[in-house]
Amino acid sequence: MWQDPVIKETRELREKYAAEFKHDPDAIFEDILKRQVQSKRKRVSLPARKPVQKQTAANDA
Repeated sequence: MWQDPVIKETRELREKYAAEFKHDPDAIFEDILKRQVQSKRKRVSLPARKPVQKQTAANDA
């Protein structure tokens, strides 16, 4: 079966990163937060959107 080399590389990098933290999700999350604080990039936080209910025949009854 054909494998996309970009997907393969991405999965290998993800596995290597997770292995650094012994696949502990809490440790990975802490590292992500630490990297986020150290980053020079501007973060954008958008307000939550209100859900829009679609009109259907069931709603009209």
